[in-house]
Amino acid sequence: MDFLRRSPWRLLALLAAFAITLAVYWPGLSGGFLFDDYPNIVDNKGVQPHDATLPSLVGAALSSPASDFKRPLASLSFAANYLATGLDPYWMKLVNLLLHLMNGWLVYLLSLALLRSDPAGGHRRASLVAALIAAGWMLLPINLTAVLYVVQRMESMANLFVLTGLLGYVAGRRRMLAHHTGPADRAGWGGLVLCAASIVVPTALGILAKETAVMLPLYALLVEWALFRFGRSVQALHDAARSPRADLRVIGLFLLVLVLPMVAGLAWLLPGLLRPEVWATRDFTMGTRLLSEARIVLDYIAWTLLPTPSSLSFYHDDFRVSSGLLAPWSTLASIVLLSALVALALWLRRRKPLAALGIALFLGCQLLTATILPLELIYEHRNYFASFGLLLAIVPLLAVPRASLLPLPRYALLAGLMLCWTTLTALTASAWSSPLSLAEDLAARAPQSPRAQYELGRTYIIYSHYDPASPFTRLAYVPLEKAAALPNSSILPEQALIFMNARMNLPAKDAWWESMIAKLKVRKPGVQDESSLGALTQCAHEGRCDLPRRRMVEAFLAALTHPHPSARLLATYGDYAWNVLDDRQLGLDMTRDAIHAAPREPAYRVTQIRMQLALGNISDAMAEYQKLAAMNIGGSLDADLVVLRKSIDSMQALHTCHPSGAGCPH
Repeated sequence: MDFLRRSPWRLLALLAAFAITLAVYWPGLSGGFLFDDYPNIVDNKGVQPHDATLPSLVGAALSSPASDFKRPLASLSFAANYLATGLDPYWMKLVNLLLHLMNGWLVYLLSLALLRSDPAGGHRRASLVAALIAAGWMLLPINLTAVLYVVQRMESMANLFVLTGLLGYVAGRRRMLAHHTGPADRAGWGGLVLCAASIVVPTALGILAKETAVMLPLYALLVEWALFRFGRSVQALHDAARSPRADLRVIGLFLLVLVLPMVAGLAWLLPGLLRPEVWATRDFTMGTRLLSEARIVLDYIAWTLLPTPSSLSFYHDDFRVSSGLLAPWSTLASIVLLSALVALALWLRRRKPLAALGIALFLGCQLLTATILPLELIYEHRNYFASFGLLLAIVPLLAVPRASLLPLPRYALLAGLMLCWTTLTALTASAWSSPLSLAEDLAARAPQSPRAQYELGRTYIIYSHYDPASPFTRLAYVPLEKAAALPNSSILPEQALIFMNARMNLPAKDAWWESMIAKLKVRKPGVQDESSLGALTQCAHEGRCDLPRRRMVEAFLAALTHPHPSARLLATYGDYAWNVLDDRQLGLDMTRDAIHAAPREPAYRVTQIRMQLALGNISDAMAEYQKLAAMNIGGSLDADLVVLRKSIDSMQALHTCHPSGAGCPH
């Protein structure tokens, strides 16, 4: 913090960057929820507790449907938001913005520490360069979704720990290299402890927000590779004639915190990833995913440094999957360019260590989400940390001292980039200021995206209030029918069309039903398809939609023709069979199958217990109750267990009565 005393104007520059970031993002705070906000927050009753008791908070922490790890820290933050301000997206987005500013401050501190640790030296204006990196990073358009897309608080919160951990690691290594004279630091042991703690603790905490924090040990290794080079002393690092003597303690540290966990993780993941059914809900395989991601990673570089509205379209489901090295031809070209980028980082390590580190951090960040995991191919928020690497590579090369070669063109380029980033982020944030303006903007940016067109039609439906005379009703049909006809679209558009007409007591076109059923037959239902069937089931159950039962059964049977149906799909069909078809046995069988498919999900067991009680099967209900009670971690199921126990006790009391009713409780 010594720069504050020496150069307070640089603090003012950093504060100005914070102020500009606030001003740019402020209009977007008034927008609504979007896409994955609904299953994770709006429709997730777990993060909407009635009180702050321990069982409620445990339930909130374990309620996320986004991951098997549940991301409890992020979920708890949503619950805290709800307890304070209700289900208001404004306050949730404001918290995201504050987290973004905190991360911007950490980016500044980390950049400053890295600049001062550069063995090549020459960063006389390190604090100014660090401020420019932080300002650029906070204003990058590609980072907007980590702020205004509420659910991506998971990403920004995880990176809060990642940045803190890297800052601690750099401080620890500098302490080790300086050989402090304190008793614990005589040989740098205090610094080593700081390094280890800065990797282990933030990684463990960050994973509670999102699994991307697991990359912290790799980032620390890349910092070590580029700047500290496993050396034992500062003098050795600056001796270009020979490689520094390796500190075996540092090598041992990374064996423990990176290599061993990585090997264990791969051994755990790979057998499952090699099963074909894992990829059945995707329109790509592991091989075609790896080919496609080569193109996507290069796209990320362009979208970060030279973004356009059409590139940052939020929805990228119109991306063409690579089916071979030359299909399309840009696949092979992208692999060659990525290989060249790796070679460039290796070449720059001795000449421009920070540039090498920036490239390495960007590429390293992609190893989790752009390789073998069956995730969706593209998301802009995946570059929240990766974009820092790119700025670390280019900003120090542009913000050079005046005595350097061609300083004015470099300054002009940097200023132009900053202006471009700020302008596009401001325009995009303005579009995010209302659900309608956002839907129209994203549909215009991605005219061939089924999701973008669906969201536009869905937004028109919401604004129509299911009034046939509303102008929004007429507007809704065009984007929804367009979305339904686009390649690789889910059944969401057909579901929305059927749902809308049913709510307005208008007949649905046969073509909508036929299209929906045909899609369900062709490929295994994904999450969106299951959500669509769930929405139609709920609407029919609640009596708001008069849907033809024959068509609904056809849709469910088409979805169930694929092997290994999901627990959610089975439970939804069970719900429809029980509540709409009045087929109790089918409903019970489907719910049992759902439990078999997801034995650790308590909601399906709760449903089965209620069904067994309705059928008078007290012993079966009690057996399931005992299994449910064993899953009650931290009291998260207390409320359900109390209600179910009362129902079981009441049923048992009734069955112990005399058939005439004498002695029965009334």
